[in-house]
Amino acid sequence: MTAEGFLEGRRLQLARGVLLQCIMGGYPPARFYGSDDGDLALVPDPAHIYRLPWSQQPRALAICDADELSGEPSSLSTRGQLKSVIARYAARGLAPVVATELEFFVFAPNPDPTQPFQPPLGVDGRREDGQSAFSVSSNNGLRPFFTEVYECMAALGLPRDTFMHEMGVSQFEINLLHGDPLLLADQTLLFKHLLKEVALKHGLTVVCMAKPLAHTPGSSMHIHQSIVDINTGRNVFSDEAGQPTATFRHFIGGQQAGMADFTALFAPNVNSYQRLCHPYASPNNACWSHDNRAAGLRIPASSPVARRVENRLPGADANPYLAIAASLAAGLHGIENELEPSEAIQGEFEVPDNLSLPCTLHAALERLKRSQLAKELFGTEFIEGYVASKSMELTSFFDEITPWERRVLAAQA
Repeated sequence: MTAEGFLEGRRLQLARGVLLQCIMGGYPPARFYGSDDGDLALVPDPAHIYRLPWSQQPRALAICDADELSGEPSSLSTRGQLKSVIARYAARGLAPVVATELEFFVFAPNPDPTQPFQPPLGVDGRREDGQSAFSVSSNNGLRPFFTEVYECMAALGLPRDTFMHEMGVSQFEINLLHGDPLLLADQTLLFKHLLKEVALKHGLTVVCMAKPLAHTPGSSMHIHQSIVDINTGRNVFSDEAGQPTATFRHFIGGQQAGMADFTALFAPNVNSYQRLCHPYASPNNACWSHDNRAAGLRIPASSPVARRVENRLPGADANPYLAIAASLAAGLHGIENELEPSEAIQGEFEVPDNLSLPCTLHAALERLKRSQLAKELFGTEFIEGYVASKSMELTSFFDEITPWERRVLAAQA
């Protein structure tokens, strides 16, 4: 839209079906978004209009809500779903606080998708080979890229906590500062957009796939969650003596009750399960533990005021609005129904059957499709539409034969 049109308040409308557009560009049948496929209004959030600092031509980006023309929020909007969850907390005098940890890979350009990704050439003329985890070295040649990333974050008002080189080859992580869940979802979305745009300027490719490289750790989007009393600001996960509260237990119980049903919301793509099938640091379970990274729900070591629950299931490919909404909705379900969690696990452990999660997109979608809890919390229209769109993507994947199948199976009798 032109700046003049935007400043005049011209309404931007969008077909409802676009909110269910699959990643290949197609759409499920119109019955999933209203047979008429009428319009929605995109309503800009005045607190989230950004001048894009990496663009030579003056450009701005406005984060919008998708509302029905009647003014009601659209049930198909993931940002609207998150706002609804936050409102349900507020009705109980509570406010969730979250932080996201986003991992991503920085690669050389990859014009041929049949070839594996490669790290960029370093200043020493070599490509990183996986020995740089948590290193302070800059021989990967990415300092100019990250310098502009930091500058653009500052220009956009995106506060950052820590950056680090992660375990994978040319893999990095940013920790965003904790705050309001809607703000953190907006910031996570904007940061991912920023990364990709700045990378293109530097002749690089940023990839937020869950598992872009074989034999290498995948990329997560861990979600740290606590809840405060709206009136006092006190963390309701800790009592006055600094001990865990019943609310803390019930929140964990709700997380456990929802994780299997919501796996397809946390792990939305075929590739998501490549990350989860190698479980170290990517736990595909609903166990909880004090500071054990093999558990899907980890309680990090902290002071009582910072007591929180880390959901380690979502990947970097997850929709931040939907992943945060699903995690918080599950926790609120536990609080409202006073659900008790399982016993905490420590050390090496076997995952009980009742705490295991779907391990393929097909299984996760089947679980979500049957989930009454998901339909209760997010509405039947959203869940059925989401499953329909993701099922199209899964069918498209199965329409292709992989190199592994040709290499390994072609010579079999």
